[in-house]
Amino acid sequence: KHVYGIDCSGIIDQAKNIIKRNGFENQITLIKGKAEDVELPFPENPENQHQVDIIVSEWMGYCLLYESMLDTVIFARDKWLVPNGIILPDKAVLYLCAVEDAHYKSDRIDWWNEVYGFDFSPIRELAIKEPIVDVVDAKSVVTDAVPFLNVDILTCKKEDLAFESDFCLTAMRNDYIHGFVAYFECAFTQLHKPVGFSTSPFSNYTHWKQTLFYLPDALTVQRGEKITGRFVCKPNVKNNRDLDINLTVKFSGAYSKYSGEIDYHLR
Repeated sequence: KHVYGIDCSGIIDQAKNIIKRNGFENQITLIKGKAEDVELPFPENPENQHQVDIIVSEWMGYCLLYESMLDTVIFARDKWLVPNGIILPDKAVLYLCAVEDAHYKSDRIDWWNEVYGFDFSPIRELAIKEPIVDVVDAKSVVTDAVPFLNVDILTCKKEDLAFESDFCLTAMRNDYIHGFVAYFECAFTQLHKPVGFSTSPFSNYTHWKQTLFYLPDALTVQRGEKITGRFVCKPNVKNNRDLDINLTVKFSGAYSKYSGEIDYHLR
């Protein structure tokens, strides 16, 4: 068996040195370039490209799909993976919940309403459209968390990266809601002992953190009340590594009502 590694960044040159120093140059071949542009050298049967048994890729980005390399994994799967081959990870689920975040929303968004006595509110309108990637305190989560995207990397298509999904969240306590939080989980189900990890606010820290979408105004919710909506996500036309997201929210509670939609741009 042989290992092929593909990367278009300069770090691959250091990886080649490390492989040579450790005596694996006959077992591991590194190729500099994009997976879409390179060919794997199969010496025994070069005409048959479907000779890869396992594909390993850390393709996930913020909010799962931001700067995602999933389309590259799909390309490699369709071109090289043998029938019934293994992809690690092979499953991913995107979740949504709602949070109370008055303090940080005031610092990040509402601060623009008055900057040292001056009205900077047009900047606030821009700032609220930019999702924030940060660590969310588990104690700030007000609702349950619901899955709104399931990805099977063994069967998904590039077109699946643009999706629409309805959601319904239930308030777990009386509180305020200042925004929504997206996070994901990944699973390696093809292993003999399946494992996985989560980027939830309730799990250990990861560099993906969580992605926060602020609402223009806070919702006042009571335990058991429902917040419904629709999450629409698609790659940006000019840069497909960026995401254009539209969030429609409807809420009618005892002390608060809201119906509207916001366009977010994850850059």
